[in-house]
Amino acid sequence: MECVVQGIIETQHVEALEILLVGLCGAPKQRVRVHELCLKSGPNLVSSEVRLLCDLAQPTPSWTIRHVGGAMRGAGADQLSVLVRPIAESKASSTALRFFYAIGYKLDHEVLKTGFAFQFQNRGANLTVSVTSTNRMPRLHATDDAVPITPGIHMVEITAPAASENYTEVASAIASFCEYLSPLLHLSKPSNSTGIVPTAAAAAASLMSSGGGIKTL
Repeated sequence: MECVVQGIIETQHVEALEILLVGLCGAPKQRVRVHELCLKSGPNLVSSEVRLLCDLAQPTPSWTIRHVGGAMRGAGADQLSVLVRPIAESKASSTALRFFYAIGYKLDHEVLKTGFAFQFQNRGANLTVSVTSTNRMPRLHATDDAVPITPGIHMVEITAPAASENYTEVASAIASFCEYLSPLLHLSKPSNSTGIVPTAAAAAASLMSSGGGIKTL
């Protein structure tokens, strides 16, 4: 399973966020360019949805099959500041799309996510912070012609793998890291987005002028 929070930030403040993340994470920035295809089962199959992810940032594009389950529910889950959900991933070959078409899946939609990410540890949890723009394609698989779905807005997501024995500790590690980002953006469960924070412009200006003199965690 994984723990996840999301938020949004104006594109004009992404550079300031990057400065902050470089200082906090102490890890190299990774380029993100992922072609994501959402496939849904046909009428003759059990209802399901899978995502094929093609990592175009690598010299040789690599494919991953990803299935995301429903969010954890109950009193315990409601008290967490992160969403906890089951997830399954598997590496695949470049023929994966043809395979899913052959067994009856249909393409529902596709997007291109571009930006950057950092991977690091905080309080024993392996966190990934991604800052991306989600783009649509005017024609099928035309990634080179993709244009932003929400111009001027980037999505920020923090994820971390977890298990039934430690998801509360992982959730705490994510929550503590989110506090460092709070002047620029608010991160919450994907269904509870609060939009742009009013302090973002001032926080970004301060970071840009200081050059990111932030102590690594």
